[in-house]
Amino acid sequence: MTRRLIAGTALALIAAGAAHAQDGSINITTYGGAFGAAVNEAFAKPFTQASGIQATMVDNSDPPAKLKAEVEAGNVTSDVYDVEQSDVIRLCDEGLIEPIDPAILPAAADGTAAADDYLPQALHDCATAIMVWSTVIAYDTQAFTGAAPATVADFFDTAKFPGKRGIIKRPKYALEFALLGDGVPADQVYEVLGTPEGVDRAFAKLDSIKDQVVWWEAGAQAPQLLADKEVSMTLAYNGRIFDAIVEEGKPFAFVWDGANLDMDYWVVPRGAPNLDASMQFIAFASDPARQADLSKYIAYGPPRKSASASVGTYKDGTTGMAPFLPTTPANAERALVNDAAFWADHGTELTERFNAWLAS
Repeated sequence: MTRRLIAGTALALIAAGAAHAQDGSINITTYGGAFGAAVNEAFAKPFTQASGIQATMVDNSDPPAKLKAEVEAGNVTSDVYDVEQSDVIRLCDEGLIEPIDPAILPAAADGTAAADDYLPQALHDCATAIMVWSTVIAYDTQAFTGAAPATVADFFDTAKFPGKRGIIKRPKYALEFALLGDGVPADQVYEVLGTPEGVDRAFAKLDSIKDQVVWWEAGAQAPQLLADKEVSMTLAYNGRIFDAIVEEGKPFAFVWDGANLDMDYWVVPRGAPNLDASMQFIAFASDPARQADLSKYIAYGPPRKSASASVGTYKDGTTGMAPFLPTTPANAERALVNDAAFWADHGTELTERFNAWLAS
């Protein structure tokens, strides 16, 4: 009976995939949650209305793993996936995702070609960026009676700005941040971190406040550490802090100096049931006005330069989003764009060094 049930389930999945391939609809797999809901409102629903092609959202805790498993099994059930930058490189190198020609993406309102309108690293041979999020300094405005912190250097100055510090418990983000705090310009961080001396320098900077650090792993922990007053400043994901400020009324604020910008990307799996419709959706969602509209629903910034001017208010109709987005020019001025290729090359060795350092 068990074998019959398994066989029946497999046949049902294959039949569902075949039906999906024939009906012209597309399935869009994201990590779900607030971001999936925002994509549905800003992109999927308007695309269906404009094109007549039904776009259905699918939530998954690990879209890259789902994509890889389906492509290798020859049974692809989603047409478009949301993946992180490091996954783009791996999936493309393994031949699991389709190339995306930037020529299919709409030009900016002034005629600037899409290839010239995207931020650095936002376009890839096999992917195009959806949005930009950041790891940024957040602080409790009630923790300091004098001047507020304004720089990465202030984060490391526990004499001037007392209190414990929250830092993400992983080398990615923490080591770049340490070098920024030690005075390395953003455009030189990866060059320095790629040398033994630069790695030593980063760990030495972290050593300077190691006894004052509370390490966190899940994104929800950072705002909670601030709310519980376990730390006065922390590295945090900007969307989490935005929600704490706007949705929960927490007395938090950002320091954008040294923000680490990262991106999520659209990719199309090899063997996507509806390749043409998938590319139509990506082109639709890559329009600068559409990208700006995503920020109405979630505190992520558009990866196209021309889209920033079109960002308006949050879905509450009153909160201006520009001050909260990592791509707003004033916020991005001193930011670092995360380099996934660097971490693909050095991630293993730096993770081993970082874990050994934590245990020492």
